[in-house]
Amino acid sequence: MQIGPYTIQPRVVLAPMAGVTDKPFRLLCKRLGAGLAVSEMTISDPRFWNTRKSLRRMDHAGEPDPVSVQIAGTEPRQLAEAARYNVDHGAQIVDINMGCPAKKVCNAWAGSALMRDEALVGRILEAVVAAVPVPVTLKIRTGWDAANRNAPVIARIAEAAGIQALTVHGRTRDQHYTGQAEYATIAAIKAGLRIPVIANGDIDSPRKAAQVLAETGADAVMVGRAAQGRPWIFRAIAHYLATGEELPEPGLEEVRAILLGHLQALHAFYGEEQGVRIARKHLGWYAKDRAENAAFRAVVNRAQTAEEQLRLTAGYFDALVAGEGLSAAA
Repeated sequence: MQIGPYTIQPRVVLAPMAGVTDKPFRLLCKRLGAGLAVSEMTISDPRFWNTRKSLRRMDHAGEPDPVSVQIAGTEPRQLAEAARYNVDHGAQIVDINMGCPAKKVCNAWAGSALMRDEALVGRILEAVVAAVPVPVTLKIRTGWDAANRNAPVIARIAEAAGIQALTVHGRTRDQHYTGQAEYATIAAIKAGLRIPVIANGDIDSPRKAAQVLAETGADAVMVGRAAQGRPWIFRAIAHYLATGEELPEPGLEEVRAILLGHLQALHAFYGEEQGVRIARKHLGWYAKDRAENAAFRAVVNRAQTAEEQLRLTAGYFDALVAGEGLSAAA
C-alpha cells in the first residue's frame, strides 16, 4: 500500500488508541511487524500543546519512518495549524480523527460527530491538505447511526479534498464497540475510490485479516484492541498474508522478554512513578487470555517501583517456565 511517498509493508496497521498507542507501544508493534503505527490522538487546540501529556504524544525521536500522527478537532483553521505544528515536530503523515465515538469527544463536535456535517468535513479536509506538504489521511466510521450510514459520501468528499488514504471502522458511532463490525460498507467505499482504503474493526487474527481483505477489497487492515497484550499479532498477520501459514503463538520465554522490554520502555519514557502505573493496564492485557490472569495481576500489581515491577514479572514468568506455579513467583 502506498501513502504518498511511503510504501506501507506489511499491510497491517496499528490503530490510534488514546492511552494505548504511546511511543513505547508504537515502537514495539513496529518491531513486531506493523507496517504503520498511528499515534494517539493529539488535540488541535494550541493551548494544550505544551502540556506534559501533549509533549509526550508529540515525541517521535527515534521512531521508524513513516511517522503518522493523528489530530482531532472541529475548526478547520485550528486543525490546519495543528497539522503544521505536528509536521514541524516530526509527523510524516497527518491523520484526521473522524472516527472516535467517545462522548467527551463527540460532545465537542469532534471525532465521529463531524460525520453529521458533510460540508464541515469538506472544509476541514481541504484546510489540512492545503496546510502541509505531507500526506493527509482520514479515519471515519460507517456513519453516525444505522439510519445515517453516510461513509460513502464522506469518502468521496475525502478523495476530492486530496486525502491520500482512508480508514473505515465498520461500525456506526452509536455502536461504539458493541456488536459485530460490518464490512459491506467498506467494500462499497473501496469500489468507488482510487485512494487506498484500510479496513478496521474486529480484526483479531491472521485468518480474520485475510477474510476482511477478501470481503472488502481493502488495501490494508488496521488492528486496535486485539493488539493490546498481543503485539506479536502484527507479525502473525503479515506472515499469514504472505505465506498462507499460521505462526505458532510465542512461547512463555519470548512473551517474558517482550513484556519486560515493554515495561522498561514505559519506565524510561514516563519516569518511574507514572511508568509503573501505566504499565499495570498492559500487564493485565498480556495476561487476559491466560488461565492464571487474576493471580498474575494480584502478584504484579503489588509493585510500587520499577525494580519491583520488573522483578515480580520476571519471577512470575520464570516460575511458569519452570512449571512451579504461582507460589514461587509470589
